[in-house]
Amino acid sequence: MENKNSLVAALIEKGVKIPNPASVEIGERVDINLISSENVTIHSGCKIFGKKTLIMSGVKLGTRSPVTIKNCQLGKNVDLKGGYFEESTFLDSANMGDGAEVREGCLLEEEANSAHTVGLKQTILFPFVTLGSLINFCDILMAGGTSRTNHSEVGSSYIHFNYTSNQDKATASLIGDVAYGVMLNQPPIFLGGQGGIVGPSRIGYSTVIAAGVIYRGDCPQGHKLLMGKAPQKEDMDFYPGLYWSLKRRVINCVEYIANIIALRQWYLNVRSNFFQRSEMEKLLYEGAIEKLDVVLNERIKRFKALSNKMEKSIELYKTVMGNRMSEDLIKQKIELFENIEKIEKGFNECVSYLGDETKKAQFLENIDTSKDYINAIQSLNEKASKIGTDWLLSIVEKTRNTILNFLPSFI
Repeated sequence: MENKNSLVAALIEKGVKIPNPASVEIGERVDINLISSENVTIHSGCKIFGKKTLIMSGVKLGTRSPVTIKNCQLGKNVDLKGGYFEESTFLDSANMGDGAEVREGCLLEEEANSAHTVGLKQTILFPFVTLGSLINFCDILMAGGTSRTNHSEVGSSYIHFNYTSNQDKATASLIGDVAYGVMLNQPPIFLGGQGGIVGPSRIGYSTVIAAGVIYRGDCPQGHKLLMGKAPQKEDMDFYPGLYWSLKRRVINCVEYIANIIALRQWYLNVRSNFFQRSEMEKLLYEGAIEKLDVVLNERIKRFKALSNKMEKSIELYKTVMGNRMSEDLIKQKIELFENIEKIEKGFNECVSYLGDETKKAQFLENIDTSKDYINAIQSLNEKASKIGTDWLLSIVEKTRNTILNFLPSFI
């Protein structure tokens, strides 16, 4: 208790606003030198843990109810109004409403935000993306929009279905993408309330999924109003471990991982230039990179787990279907199962691929690091943005081709 009180007292002494000191808990491993003294407010009942916890200027914790954070990095003016936050990174002016549960591996970029009672895990939100209330949005990347008045949005009571009846999580979804999304010039995406997406799915820009729709497909081309009027299928027997189809799932998983690899290169080569003004900014950047590595490793792990289920799935499929079985589907399952070690090695090799070096150099010449990140990217002309997008697409394409080289029947 004495140590707890001494840490709280030390924060107050350095200028942190703590209106009710006796109610606040600071863990022993917290480095108070990583908590800014400039306009930081920690309200009643808050708990702060973890040696990697970073709190920059203007942060507000617990304005509506107590906040617990553990090993999170909070950029300037982040506002976490209430809830639990662990092993995640929030860039400048990101904010979340009361009752949040943010688990490991989340990265919320500038001004990404949510209303109350939102659950996230390994979620990546690009700038301005807005989530309503009562949402479960794990294992997903969402982009789109250009400002806080023109942003991608998820309506209240929305779910990303990321766990299958066969007990796998090779289900991450791309709402938007990296190569176009990072340019902050794409039209927004709208996911209507009281609905959901069954992962893994790919949705393009300027797409609207109508309220109340559970969407089970892909619309990577975008510019559609999706009403979800697929014909209702009849009930059928369920065989645990039997995958009736595989191609779409595998292709979408590869695309997701390829996009994360491209985003990582974006951070290493572009974003890094905007986190050099202080030691705290450098630590915030390191936190973001760490989250991308966590997401990447998790997605490869889940992909391997899916492949390891194929041997059982083949036997079940043969037993159930007999002479009606699809040789193409069996071939796909065999390729996935037999080549997973090569696939994993391929993913790991692509992590270090820098993309088209000429386009990368041309793009970096156009970045004005004297501006803040949002202004620097949005001030690029159309030609410069296209060069940057082409550079990132070369990383996505390289990764895709590397993996599909081991899966010829999926092409």
